[in-house]
Amino acid sequence: MLLYDLAALGAAACWAISAVIGATPSRQLGSFGFTRIRLSLLTLLLGGLSLAGGGWQGLAAANLGLLLLSSLTGIFLGDTLMFAAMNRLGPRRTGLLFATHAVFSVALGVMLLSETLSARAAIGSGLVFAGVLCAIAFGRRDGEQPQWESGQGIKLGVALGLGAALCQALGTLLAKPVMAGGVDPLTANGLRIAVSCGAHWLLWASGNRHARLQSPLSPRLFGQTVLNGVIGQGVGMTLIMLALREGDVASVGMLSAMTPVLILPLLWAVLRQRPPALAWLGAATSVVGSMLLVAR
Repeated sequence: MLLYDLAALGAAACWAISAVIGATPSRQLGSFGFTRIRLSLLTLLLGGLSLAGGGWQGLAAANLGLLLLSSLTGIFLGDTLMFAAMNRLGPRRTGLLFATHAVFSVALGVMLLSETLSARAAIGSGLVFAGVLCAIAFGRRDGEQPQWESGQGIKLGVALGLGAALCQALGTLLAKPVMAGGVDPLTANGLRIAVSCGAHWLLWASGNRHARLQSPLSPRLFGQTVLNGVIGQGVGMTLIMLALREGDVASVGMLSAMTPVLILPLLWAVLRQRPPALAWLGAATSVVGSMLLVAR
């Protein structure tokens, strides 16, 4: 189980890095255009890797329906809503809202998959989530206004962030039965990305104004978009698919909710604004909680 727990934590780290990298291109290109570009590139990359490795041969037709639904909820809707929220709230506050996908994952896993948590795992889950809330709620000092955070559209940003969290939890729940059957994680992630990519191109072809690029695609923005996609969706979501092979939805959700804690030192390095002591206390609390989950 340790391998699958570490995979979930690795996904959290990938999402933290990709969130910081993707903040600028997402805001300038628009959430739909930004997501469409990154998914197009990843479809080619992961599809090629899966074909070369023969992973598609182990994918049964019975799994396609669940992976399709997982893709449309977790990636097409979830990713797009998350970056739309980030354009309004910035990576830090969006991280707080997106971390609630752990709560949704626990609730859905218990209600729909009859999952149970041991007392140690339940305590660990609570500490992880409490630490996340503390780390983000006290993540900046009074008077600071990081360049990625805006005071506009707060209510809509909150709604988008919570919607993204719910979609992520649903996408994880739908993928769990497929991954428990031993499907190759790279292939499963590649298929989910390809389906979501196709949906984005259909939306663009419909003439929807939100699907258009909001600014020209410069070489710098293109490079940031590629890097964001490879780290966040390419590596991060493949690790989640791996974690779901043996890990339950609730624990995978909680461990991957470490993302906003990991964003703190990244924002400090990028924006040169040191988080206060309470933010680090929250981070430490989440680390203790994750250790309890890993040691269950």
